[in-house]
Amino acid sequence: MKIHKTSIIHPSAKIDQDVEIDQFCIIDENAEIGKGCHLYPYVHIMKNSIIGKNNIIHQGAIIGGLPQDLKFNGENTKVVIGDNNIIREHVTINRGTKLVGKTIVGNNCLLMAYVHIAHDCIVDDKIILANGVQLAGHVEIGYHVTIGGITGIHQFCKVGEHSFVGACRVILHDVPPFILATGEPLQYSGINTVGLRRRKFSLNTRNKIKNAYKILYSPNHNVSQAVKEIETTIDNSKEIKSILDFIKKSDRGII
Repeated sequence: MKIHKTSIIHPSAKIDQDVEIDQFCIIDENAEIGKGCHLYPYVHIMKNSIIGKNNIIHQGAIIGGLPQDLKFNGENTKVVIGDNNIIREHVTINRGTKLVGKTIVGNNCLLMAYVHIAHDCIVDDKIILANGVQLAGHVEIGYHVTIGGITGIHQFCKVGEHSFVGACRVILHDVPPFILATGEPLQYSGINTVGLRRRKFSLNTRNKIKNAYKILYSPNHNVSQAVKEIETTIDNSKEIKSILDFIKKSDRGII
């Protein structure tokens, strides 16, 4: 274990032997840090933060800060972070509230500088949040999503798997899976063709996704009508099921 003499470690913290902690870091009570992690200077891991293996946390990041929620009353909540994440400078990730109990970040994510993840958010695996992306409370980000820099996301919004959101946008409604979203106000701008091709989605699958969204965003349908037509005219692959389930479960409505 390599811990610089200027860092402060609470006796109850659980730190793997294969962890490197640089100058002036603070590790609070009941924090856990897994094998292979490296904390750069001035990182603060606060109470009840559980951090998995092989995470790189850069200068000034604060993990497990108190929720910025006036309803929070000191309940015993936590942050849970998976493995192989890169957390860049001055990222802040807040603890959960009693509604969910924890804030979750998955595996293999890149959180660029100044990203904020608020209380009770759920961030899935292989997420890229570019510089300055701001997640309000209870936001859910699906698998393999990329969100451009300086984008703000309203509380309780969801972003579906494999979607790509452009930079400097405001997300006020749910972003369905597999799409490219840009413009002001934010709108559907086609499917995420480049991302899906890179991830080895077949041409046939990409065409099914594209056809589903042609129906959904046709001016001749409302959302309920579009869902019924998709169910009856397009083979029910796992991707089409994912789209339909996302739409049916959307609380804020889709972009």
